[in-house]
Amino acid sequence: MNTNNLYQSLVEKLEEISHLNGVMSTMGWDQEVMMPVGAAQARSKQIATLAGIIHERMTHPSLGECLELLQEKCNQENAIERCNILEAKRQYDLMTRIPRRLVQALAELGSRGQSIWVQARRDNRFDSFAPVIQEFLALKKEWANCAFPEMRPYDANLDLFERGTTAAEISVIFDQLKSALIPLIDSIKGHDYQPDTSFLKGYFSIDKQAELARKISKDIGFDFQKGRMDVSVHPFCGGSHPTDVRITTRYTEQDFIESLYAAIHETGHALYEQGRMPGYEDLPVSESLTMGIHESQSLFWERMIGQSRVFCTHYFELISKTFPGNFQNKTADSLYQAVNACQPGLIRVEADELTYPLHVILRFEIEKDLFEDKIAVEDLPAVWNEKMVSYLGISPPNDTLGVLQDSHWSAGAFGYFPSYTLGAIYACQFYAAAQRDIGDIESKIAAGEFAPIKHWLNENIHSQGRLYTPRELVLGITGEPLNGMRLIEYLSAKYGELYRLNG
Repeated sequence: MNTNNLYQSLVEKLEEISHLNGVMSTMGWDQEVMMPVGAAQARSKQIATLAGIIHERMTHPSLGECLELLQEKCNQENAIERCNILEAKRQYDLMTRIPRRLVQALAELGSRGQSIWVQARRDNRFDSFAPVIQEFLALKKEWANCAFPEMRPYDANLDLFERGTTAAEISVIFDQLKSALIPLIDSIKGHDYQPDTSFLKGYFSIDKQAELARKISKDIGFDFQKGRMDVSVHPFCGGSHPTDVRITTRYTEQDFIESLYAAIHETGHALYEQGRMPGYEDLPVSESLTMGIHESQSLFWERMIGQSRVFCTHYFELISKTFPGNFQNKTADSLYQAVNACQPGLIRVEADELTYPLHVILRFEIEKDLFEDKIAVEDLPAVWNEKMVSYLGISPPNDTLGVLQDSHWSAGAFGYFPSYTLGAIYACQFYAAAQRDIGDIESKIAAGEFAPIKHWLNENIHSQGRLYTPRELVLGITGEPLNGMRLIEYLSAKYGELYRLNG
């Protein structure tokens, strides 16, 4: 078989795997959004079976033979073909190290763990969820030893989300952030000036909230012909393909800000997915780089744009008309100050951008210590609460508002949390680059002209897929590698002005 035919055979195999993964993703979305509670056991078995089939396809000897031959004859001049071959070979080598039994066990526990977590969270019963964490730790350590025996177990799990990044490297950045942000938050707590946030509480029709979220999501660029917006316990972006991207938010009648900014956040993820490399959507070359890069896109829209003064000014009239009873005698500046108020809270997804990194650092440190056997699972609530007091000065009154609040551990996603704050750093760097390239980006936001910004992201990040490493991509766009000081500088300047700390 000649090289062209070999490569076409590889493409067909990879596309079939992508289609099967798309089915798995749709089943996962359905489980969190629409599935009857009583179907949890059956769904876990369905997912485990499908995971086994996908594993079989991904480790089939014919795929390995095809990749070996292509590596020898790889057309080094064609970057897309080369990327597909190298990415597929990396994935094949990884998957062939993992026994099918372990793949199915992880998939089954992930499905079962989600429903156990939902019930434990509802009942405020950490002890009923603790066995899931314990079982996942054992399975994920076994997985790490199979997948990357040369790495520390937690580094191996981190590599799934932030390829090439170690816990030691992240610790340096996070220690830098802690040293800067904790004193800044403390100075804000003790400051005389505090923005008025009272008008953001009250009664807000869920129908009106949903209409507002859809409107702004569409304005930003989400294509509802190739996506949908629904409700889930924990907001997320899923779906099976760039033509089928599914985002969720959650609503409460007492607060419209949470649902709105969750929708903007997930829209940022969705724009990445909808903007992937055209014509190669079912191949590795079009996939997102790391979760940190993915998170940078959601935070770019939610934080850098959505919580900017010019964005609040642009949408103030629409928001005040949507909820007129709450916005009497208020201004666009009132909205800007209120949505950016620093108010240390219990819930990560509700946290302001100044306190948010500390929520992430807390989780990272706990995960690292769990994998290094420095803390026991049964001690997690106490450790969690101690860190909350140390970093944010508040203690959760119960586990539902503490250690049980996130869905990540119910799916075995250890190593995911650092991506949120790495993404915040990338977002600062990308925003500065967009300002440089587009010019007067704030005037475009003020006018509701988001298309040039979306186009810049599509061209520079979304459509680049995996052609570059994260370091190469960030260096090429911004002129520097990941730099935690950019987030510190941004937050210090923004909150120093907002709270009049320098006046």
